[in-house]
Amino acid sequence: MVVSVRSLGLSGISGYEVSVECSLSGGLPSFEVVGLPDAAVRESRERVRSAVKNCGAKFPVSRITVNLAPARVRKEGTLYDLPIFLGLLCAADELKALPPDAAFVGELSLSGAVRGVTGILPMALHAARCGIRSLYVPAENAAEATLADGIQVYGVRDVNELVAHLRGEAPIAPAPVWHPVADQRPLPDMADVMGQENVKRALEVAAAGGHNVLLIGSPGSGKSMLARRLPSILPPMRYEESMQTTEIYSVAGLTDAAAPLVTHRPFRAPHHTASPVSLSGGGTIPRPGEISLAHNGVLFLDELPEFDKAALETLRAPLEDGVVTITRVSGSLTLPSRFMLVCAMNPCRCGWYGHPSGRCTCSAPQVESYLRRISGPLLDRIDMHIEVPSVEYDAMRRRTPQEDSAAVRRRVDAARSRQTERFAGTGITCNAYMPPSMIGQYCALDSAGEALMKNAFDRLGLTGRSHDRILRMARTIADLDGSEQIAPSHLAEAIQYRSNNILK
Repeated sequence: MVVSVRSLGLSGISGYEVSVECSLSGGLPSFEVVGLPDAAVRESRERVRSAVKNCGAKFPVSRITVNLAPARVRKEGTLYDLPIFLGLLCAADELKALPPDAAFVGELSLSGAVRGVTGILPMALHAARCGIRSLYVPAENAAEATLADGIQVYGVRDVNELVAHLRGEAPIAPAPVWHPVADQRPLPDMADVMGQENVKRALEVAAAGGHNVLLIGSPGSGKSMLARRLPSILPPMRYEESMQTTEIYSVAGLTDAAAPLVTHRPFRAPHHTASPVSLSGGGTIPRPGEISLAHNGVLFLDELPEFDKAALETLRAPLEDGVVTITRVSGSLTLPSRFMLVCAMNPCRCGWYGHPSGRCTCSAPQVESYLRRISGPLLDRIDMHIEVPSVEYDAMRRRTPQEDSAAVRRRVDAARSRQTERFAGTGITCNAYMPPSMIGQYCALDSAGEALMKNAFDRLGLTGRSHDRILRMARTIADLDGSEQIAPSHLAEAIQYRSNNILK
C-alpha cells in the first residue's frame, strides 16, 4: 500500500511542494528514505521509529520505503519527520486517509514532541499559492505561519495531540492570526551625539534618499556612534518590505516565535574578519548572508580597509542590482539584497592622519597603501564620502539639548512621501534606486546647475556612475527642501559629499 502526504520544502528563500510517499511491502524489515535526502533527512528514520512507539502505535514490521518527490531536488533538514510519521501510520492502517488539502511540516523528538523548524513563512506562502488550505506546523512556528493569507494553521505540540485531532477525538483549535503590535524598544538616538552637525546633515540626506555612506575620521570622532543611530531616522517599513525581510530571516532561523514579523529595518554589522561567503551567502546548504539579511535595512562595515578584499568585492554587484546571485555546482540561487551600505574607516593605519594633534606616525606611502585597500569601483558605488572631524571640547561640554531622532525622522518621512508619490507604480521606493532612464526626467538642471555640474565633473574627475549618484543626491536634498526643482544650492551640497580631501 502506498500513501502520499503533502509537505513542503525550501529552495533558497522560496518554498515548493514535496510529496512524501510511504510504501509498506513484503520482505526483510528495513526502512529506506529516497529522493535525494541529506544526512538530516536520513536520520529521520530513528526519530520517527521512536516517536511511533512512544505514541502507543505499533511500528510496522515490513519493508518500508519513503520517497520524497520530486526526487530530482535535494531535500534538506528535519522538517519531513512529521509527514513521514503520518505516512507510516496511514500505510499501517493506524490512521484514516489524510485530508487532500492539508500539508504537514515539523521535526520530531524521540518522545514524539514536535520541534520548530526554519523557513516556515516562505513555505506557508507557497502552500497558500498551491491550494493547501490546512497547514500543520510546530506550535512555536504557528504565529509565523499565520502571516500567510488564505490558509488555516494548526500548531502541533506533540504527535499524540495530532493523532487525536486527525481521528476526530480531540480537535486542535486553529492558531489565531498574528497581528503586529507597536514595538516599544528604543533605538539609539541622535540626541546623544554632541556636535558633528555636518555629519548629521549628511546622514539625514542619506536616510531620506537611501544613499550609501562612507564615514572617514580619526578614532573617537563618533563614526560608529553616528552609524548606529541611522536606523532611528529611517522611515518605517511598509508591510511588503516587512514580509520580504521576514522571509529571509525565517530561512536563517532568526525570527522571534512571539513576534515573527520583522518590523524594524535590519541593522547588520559583521566583524571585519567576515569571509566572502558569510557576506554574500552560500555554503553547502545555501543560506542568506549578511548582504541579504540587511535587505530593506542597513549594512554597516566598520573598519572598512580591514575587511578581506575578496569579501568587499562581493558587494559591487548587489549595490547595483539589488540582488546577489550565488552559483554552485548544484545550481544558482538569487537572493534579494537591497540595502543601504554604511562604512566607517580611519584615514590611515594609526588612525591619526590629518588630526590637529599631529600624532600620526604614518609616512605618505603608508597612508596611500592603506587607502588603496579599498578598490576604486567600490568607492565609486558609495554615494557620500563624509569626513568626520574630531569633536571639539566645547561641543562635548555643551549643555543645550541636541535635536533628537524623532525630529529628523519627520523630515525624512516627508521627503520619502514625495518620492513615493513620484515613483508610484514603478516599484522604486527612493531616489537612490532611480534608474538612469528617469534621471533626465526628475533631475533636470537649469543653466546655472549645468555649469556647476560640468565644472565639478572636470575638476573632480567624475565617472558616469558618480555623475548620476550626485544628481540623485541633489534630488533628495531638493525633496528635503520641499522643492520640485533642483536648485544650484542643492547640487552644490550634493557635490561636496563626493569631494573628500583624504580620498583624493
